Amino acid sequence: MALDRTSGLNSLGFAKPPSETRVVVAMSGGVDSSVVAAQLAEEGYDVVGVTLQLYDHGAALAKKGACCAGIDIHDARRVAEEMGFPHYVLDYENIFKDAVIDEFADSYLAGATPVPCIRCNERVKFKDLLETAKDLDADCMATGHYIQRKMGDHGPELHCAADANRDQSYFLFSTTPEQLSFLRFPLGHLPSKDATRELAAKYGLAVADKPDSQDICFVPNGNYASVIEKLRPGAAEPGKIVHADGRVLGEHEGVIHYTIGQRRGLGIGGLADPLYVVKLDVDARQVIVGPKEMLATRQVPVREINWLGDGNFLDEGERHISVKVRSTRPPREAILRPISATEATVELLTAEEGISPGQACVFYETGGTRILGGGWIHKG
Repeated sequence: MALDRTSGLNSLGFAKPPSETRVVVAMSGGVDSSVVAAQLAEEGYDVVGVTLQLYDHGAALAKKGACCAGIDIHDARRVAEEMGFPHYVLDYENIFKDAVIDEFADSYLAGATPVPCIRCNERVKFKDLLETAKDLDADCMATGHYIQRKMGDHGPELHCAADANRDQSYFLFSTTPEQLSFLRFPLGHLPSKDATRELAAKYGLAVADKPDSQDICFVPNGNYASVIEKLRPGAAEPGKIVHADGRVLGEHEGVIHYTIGQRRGLGIGGLADPLYVVKLDVDARQVIVGPKEMLATRQVPVREINWLGDGNFLDEGERHISVKVRSTRPPREAILRPISATEATVELLTAEEGISPGQACVFYETGGTRILGGGWIHKG
């Protein structure tokens, strides 16, 4: 593809021909990043594919439904061979364990519900891998994430994907302005995943029909507890299931088997009204249950804030925005009140249930597509 005659820029935003523009593509071996690499190679860019080996792939080879395993490395390498660009595999196992897995285990044991995919983007892919891309003299790094980068009056902005069903903004809120200037997301404007698969078929990629990954890559079959027990022996110690009013209702086999908002599988039947997990007290080894209304909250304490909006975060005493407190929920209107450069209180206009420490609270422009940043929910 030639330069855009009106702007003088190529499709990645540089004022030079694609052949003189080096782009490192983070390749997971899935259809999304494979399409990005193939498309940029076909457009004539100087593409370098990089795949991260994040954990022991001997154990991973047999596992379906997660990325970064041995078969994925093979698939990424095959795409690079088919499209004729170099491909490297980087061993990031130690970095991944230190930056993602250990914190996941500790945070889960502290009664939180962590989101390790965000930490992986923040601490591995957009930090160490991004530095590697710069070491390779790349002009930018492209990924297969469904999110859009648009140029605004004050520089690049992060916006939701065109396809709301594929949007990954919740997992990318901690992308810094500096990282955003180096990153590109070529799939964010596509109308659907079907459009991505059509492109994969057009480029003749063997991964065109490969299923999407569902699980956290190091948690097979979504069984968090078994992973935590391996990482932190003794974590599954039994204790009491206690009603919020103090009554002991039964026994449990370890706090790690429960999450805030859980109703099923508590093993305390025969009660008039359904009970939900409202709190996990790890120190006392107690699972505290109560009626559904105890889960509803309007005040959400947030820390480790990454601000992507215009101006300084502390410039305004309060901002009317929308927030997501779970990846699967739509944004809700809220008032954001900064406490410091990295801390704030979020007041939801309508109470939400099951807000859990360890989840992210992501900030959005109300009625628009722009992501204004976000932070991590804590106990307060």
